[in-house]
This record gives sequence, C-alpha cells and structure tokens, in this order.
Amino acid sequence: MASHHESIIREPLVTGENITYAKVTDDILKPVENMPNKAWWIGFTVASLGALLWVFAVSWTFWYGIGSWGLNKTVGWAWDITGFVWWVGIGHAGTLISAILLLFRQNWRNSINRSAEAMTIFAVICAASYIVCHMGRPWMAVYSLPLPNQYVLWVNFNSPLIWDVFAISTYFSVSLLFWYTGLLPDLATIRDRATGIRRRIYSIASFGWTGSLKTWQRFETVCLILAGVSTPLVLSVHTIVSMDFATSLEPGWHTTIFPPYFVAGAIFSGFAMVQTLLLVVRKVLGLENYITMFHIEAMNKIILVTGSIVGVAYLTEFFIAYYSGGEYEQYTFLNRFIGPYWWAGCMMYGCNVLMTQLMWFKKIRTNIHVSWVLSIVVNIGMWFERFVIIVTSLHRDFIPSSWAMFYPTWIDVSIFIGSIGLFFTMFLLFIRVLPSIAMAEVKLLLKSSSEQAKKKLMAEGHLEPQQVEFYKESLTKFDSVELADYKK
Repeated sequence: MASHHESIIREPLVTGENITYAKVTDDILKPVENMPNKAWWIGFTVASLGALLWVFAVSWTFWYGIGSWGLNKTVGWAWDITGFVWWVGIGHAGTLISAILLLFRQNWRNSINRSAEAMTIFAVICAASYIVCHMGRPWMAVYSLPLPNQYVLWVNFNSPLIWDVFAISTYFSVSLLFWYTGLLPDLATIRDRATGIRRRIYSIASFGWTGSLKTWQRFETVCLILAGVSTPLVLSVHTIVSMDFATSLEPGWHTTIFPPYFVAGAIFSGFAMVQTLLLVVRKVLGLENYITMFHIEAMNKIILVTGSIVGVAYLTEFFIAYYSGGEYEQYTFLNRFIGPYWWAGCMMYGCNVLMTQLMWFKKIRTNIHVSWVLSIVVNIGMWFERFVIIVTSLHRDFIPSSWAMFYPTWIDVSIFIGSIGLFFTMFLLFIRVLPSIAMAEVKLLLKSSSEQAKKKLMAEGHLEPQQVEFYKESLTKFDSVELADYKK
C-alpha cells in the first residue's frame, strides 16, 4: 500500500486543486457528518418501500408456503433460484476489487473498493434470503449445517446444495471481515471528529485504533493475508454455484463449461452493478475528484472483457450441443430460440453480448450517461441469462407429456423487486453512516497519482515536451479537470 513514484503519462487517480489530507477527509465524510440531502431522502424512501414489499412478500411465503409461487411439478426452480444466482454474481466484483487488484497493486481500486465490498455483503444477504424462502420451512434451515441435533440427521456432502451452504457462508464471512478491517482507520478518523454518543459508538467500532507505526504495519499485513484468502473465493464460489446445475443430467445443464462461464458472468454483472451505484454516488455526494473518468473507463474495460468471455461461452455451449450429437441437448438450445421463451433468450444475447460490444468505442466508455444505462442493461441481461438457463431447460425436458410453462405470481415478482429495494436500502444506510470511499487509501495517492502531483512534475521542467502533451491530451475525457488551466 506504500506510495510510489509514477510516470507523468499515467492519468491521475485524484483530480482537483489544493487536495490536502484534510480536504480528502472533509469531502468524503461530508455525507456522514451532515444531514442527508434531498436526493438521498428520495432514494431512501423509494428503496424503503421496496424493502417493505420484500418483508410482506416473504412473510406471505412463510405463512402460505411456496405454493404461492408459480412453481409446478415440472419447473421446480424458477424466479427463486434465478434471483439467488443473480445476487451471488453481483457480489463477485467486491472481492475481485478488494483482493485481486490489491495483490496486483492496482491503485485505482482505492477509490472504489469500499463501496464494492459493501455491495458484496448486501448482495449475499439478498441471495441468502432466497435460499431460506425456498426451503418452505425456514426454521429447518439449521439442518443444512453439519451440527449435532436431536434427530441424528447429517447433511449429504455429495449434494452441491450443501457445497453452496459452505461456499456462501465462507464468502460472506471473509468478505465481511475484509470490509470491516479496511474500515478501521476511517472509523478512528470519524471517532476523533465526533462528539457525544456518536464518538462513543465510533470509538467502540474502531477497536482502539491508535494510528501508530506498528498498527499500520499490522493493518497492511492483515489486509494482504485476507486478500490471499479471498482470492480463491472469487473463483470457487460461483464455480460451486454452477455445480448446482452442472452435476445434474438435465439437458442444458450437464456441461463442464459452467464453472468458468459462471465466474466470468459473475464478474461481468458485479462490475456492472458497481458502475450503476458509483456513477450515482459520485454525482449525488460530490465525489467526482475521487471517482474519476479513469475509474469509470477502467471498469467499462473489465465489463467489455468479461462480457466478451460470456459471449464466447454462449457460442461454445451451442457448439457443444451440436458436436455432442445428443438430440435432447440440441433441442434444449434450439428451444431457446424458437420455443415459447424465445424473447428471454433474445434479451439475454442482446443485452450481454451485443450491447456490451459498444464499449469498444472510447466515446462510449467515457460517456457517463451511456455507461450508466449500459450497466443497467448488463444486469437485466444477466438476470435473463439465469432465467433462460433455469426455466427453459426445465420446462421442456425428456418427456413431452411433462412439459409445462412457468408463469410468475405476484409473490414471485414482489420478492424480486423487494430484494432490490432491500439491497438499495442497506447501501443507502451504509453511505449515510460510513465513508463510501477508503480515506486512508486515497490519501496514499496524493503524492504520486494525483493531478496536483503531476502538475508539480511539469512545473519542475524535467519532463519531455512529448510526455507533457500526451498527458494533457489524456485529460480531455475528465469531467473533474479544469482544462483551461493547462492552456495557460
């Protein structure tokens, strides 16, 4: 995490003039220490209504059972498992940003890792709620854990569903620990600025952080260890989720490409959700100097790469079905185009493959409004991908006499919409009481990767004119840079 000297031709990670350590603290803690603005209240009101809808729909499910959903004897998994896989996938970007990019010393993660990690935790909570609901009798959830009980029951370790329990619980625990560890120095900063009961609360939450040299050394060591532990989770969690399908004999599921395919799709949808959230957060909270166009374009590049990998996986699936010679497998994929759910397949391919390819163009990648719309389109497409994989594979299986259609009920729709409201409610409360950007990590960038540091290098006159011109040209895409200052 130590600072370093950086080439002038690299784009700045922090923009603006007179950015000091104190100003970084003031800017990032402004929404935490002051009353929320009108935009926050509007968003929180809408999200809270969605969360209330989720509480009502889940309570209805617990009272009347999952017979209130649109499931039938043929389609036993539908919107419930679709929502579960979708939410787990969204949570993947947080671990990748916080762990893998830290190990690779990618300093541009410093401004976005805090919100991405929080998003991971909230997404996993939403995913877990689907599993508990799908049990029908949620008070029996304890029996999915390998714990001694009075019925002398033991879990079946051969079942991928039990692997899910271990994968998701481990993922949640490590992500929560990583997120909270990174919060400690910032919690101590809030503690030192707060008064009264707030000071007491943040004092307890900061675990006695002193800011001494030894404290920082241990902090960096623990972060690296947690990053090493978390990195395998990026690959393992969605791999295990994919095995819920790949280990079955169902046409459309029984394929070995699912693990890498699901992991790429998870990172794809996760970064899209990070983009959706942070493009709004940077505007509403006035954080344009810390979440810059460089961060937005970098995330769009990752969305482009992972979206292209997902597109290749789609083509590979069709080739495997054709080359296998299995008539059931071939019909399953043909059914995605000409069957009654053809429109869902079109949404999946259109949103995930065709729309994503627009990001090859720099003007698209650096356009905030288009990037925000495309990030939403991506997650719409990824929801339809899970729906197509699950429902279109189940509703027409080996025996035509058992074919059936799935139609969601208002409870199915309410739980899904409500889970989105629950997610945004938790995220809005997070940015209200905790810093949405890691202050301590952003401050590390001021002396090497900030706009003012690069201006200082130019003022010293030790740079080649070609380097300076290249740097100035790279700033044209930034909406937080005063280009007039470079024309003087």
